[in-house]
Amino acid sequence: MLQEVVIKTNANESLKPLVEAAIRNQIKALQHGVQRTKEHIAEFEKRAGMSSAEFEKKLQQDEIAETIETIDWNMELAALRLLESQHQSLSEAKID
Repeated sequence: MLQEVVIKTNANESLKPLVEAAIRNQIKALQHGVQRTKEHIAEFEKRAGMSSAEFEKKLQQDEIAETIETIDWNMELAALRLLESQHQSLSEAKID
């Protein structure tokens, strides 16, 4: 889905380089967030001795009880998906 954003300003300096720099900085922040989240997920996988895919399957089939640990793991997985989606969206953005 193609989206377009129009930014208008009365500022004298060119806005395009500022927007490009802001997007680059946000992409870097998202990359860092993805990496940290993957590290947290790897810790959960190591402690549980199973992959996140296996964890999610077992959680959906009620084979794993909901605990603080499983809720945290599930939240990290949701956060990873969100961060990766945001990263992809910004990485694909083109400024004309």
